[in-house]
Amino acid sequence: MNADIAAVFEEIADRLELQGDNPFRIRAYRNAARTLTATTRDVRDILEKTGELPKMPGIGADLAAKIREIVTTGHCALLDRLRHDMPQTVTDLLQIPGLGPRRVRLLYHDLGIASVEQLDRAARDGRIRGLPGFGEKTEQHILDATRAHLNKTRRFLWAEAAPSAQAVCAALAAIAGVGQVTVAGSFRRRRDTVGDLDVLATAAPAQAAAVIDRFTHDHEVAEILSAGDTRASVVLRNGLQVDLRVVAAQSYGAALHYFTGSKAHSIALRRLAQAKGLKINEYGVFRGATRVAGADEASVYASVGLPYIEPELRENTGEIDAARLGRLPHLVDRPDLAGDLHAHTTAGDGSAALRDMALAAQRSGLRYLAIAQRLDAQQLQRQSDDIDRLNAELGGVTLLKGVEVSIRQDGRLDLPDAVLARLDLVVAAVHDDFDLPRQQQTERMLRAMDHPHFTILAHPSGRRIGTRPPMDVDMPRLIRHANQRGCFLELNAQPDRLDLDDTHCRMAKEEGVLVSISADARATTDFSRLDGGIGQARRGWLEAGDVLNTRPLSALRPLLQRTM
Repeated sequence: MNADIAAVFEEIADRLELQGDNPFRIRAYRNAARTLTATTRDVRDILEKTGELPKMPGIGADLAAKIREIVTTGHCALLDRLRHDMPQTVTDLLQIPGLGPRRVRLLYHDLGIASVEQLDRAARDGRIRGLPGFGEKTEQHILDATRAHLNKTRRFLWAEAAPSAQAVCAALAAIAGVGQVTVAGSFRRRRDTVGDLDVLATAAPAQAAAVIDRFTHDHEVAEILSAGDTRASVVLRNGLQVDLRVVAAQSYGAALHYFTGSKAHSIALRRLAQAKGLKINEYGVFRGATRVAGADEASVYASVGLPYIEPELRENTGEIDAARLGRLPHLVDRPDLAGDLHAHTTAGDGSAALRDMALAAQRSGLRYLAIAQRLDAQQLQRQSDDIDRLNAELGGVTLLKGVEVSIRQDGRLDLPDAVLARLDLVVAAVHDDFDLPRQQQTERMLRAMDHPHFTILAHPSGRRIGTRPPMDVDMPRLIRHANQRGCFLELNAQPDRLDLDDTHCRMAKEEGVLVSISADARATTDFSRLDGGIGQARRGWLEAGDVLNTRPLSALRPLLQRTM
């Protein structure tokens, strides 16, 4: 239910933005959506049991009343009014790269474009180029983007699918007779996006039908695609498909391995089994008709002489050879993180917001936090003074002085050296001109990395999963240059970034370039994003020693000073 309410608030924010409403009001709805997404307890259950909502960050009386309205009626009167004013499909236009609220308003009011399909037709007909602020080149970009959008199969960001995965597992685990419950597939391998959820549950054969019946009649199920004795497929109310398989406990490990994949990894393992006279399938590992393993995944790997291989590595990209040679990485995990080197505050440069972020980081198990937001020189000085005062008061967490600067097209940073020299670190990123030719884009970033105060290259590829492709940049060259320069690369854990991707994380590891995993937090609830960054780092074979911010502050400071 939390995800449904968050989706309502996000749509309200989108529609208010399209109408040019008060930005503070818009931000309030977006912050509330983030809070609901990060809340583990279902607000409907809380209301049904207690009649009251607990206090949640950023959710006051008005938003709490709307939550109660949605839970009790299934509707939100404000959203209904906003939808009446503007067709529902207009918000889909915001998903097209290059279209912000101002341009969408213009397209809707001047050309009557209210859907991606209408936008595609208008671009093909040459009707967009005549609008103020567009032009022929922009029209072609819009046409390319709408084609990509319309041809794309619906997939969910990992973080979008996670609440549904947790809810499904919790509901299944509560059924009498159900033992272990796990989400397998690409979700378990921590892919950027997932098309559906593959869920396994153990139960005695006599109970399987009852488990299937309870699963298919859950209140979150919008459509039943199929339902048999041991398996079922449904579509949830948010559009996500979930496939359930009920298996016997003795086959659980084999089934979990089989349905986790990847297909290439499973095929490679089955070939090893065949060479040993064994057969691996979803029911177990067999020698002839005799089951020799399969109750847990470790036994499946042991049957072919291998140690257990973590799900994030199972892509047939060298993990089986590494396992055979005893060279599997000891993957980084969330408790390894000592701090976060890229965060913003929720209210500009005020000391109260700094304190809130510091304490939120501490509650998340972090011991230091770098505030690195985009400020001018005067704002930075005020913020630095606030940080000095807070560090004298805070215990158990230290704030570092940082800034996020833009890399200009010529490679310069957009703040003076004298300002940057006073900071603990400088986080630099490309924020515009994403479509420069490959050589020009690469040279731009290389020149920035050569700056004497450059510390971390933030979200290096600039991608937004599903909406903005990565820049055309020579990433291997950037990584090699980072090694030579002694600076660092960021793995930005925003769910729609996860940038660096897994391939470039592994490349950085091989080149000896340390990676900083950051939440890029803008609210106190955003540190939960670090889990997604950890998942991406694990897919990239990163160990704790490969991650910059696993180090204690005493070991981190010399590394930061080396780049300054």
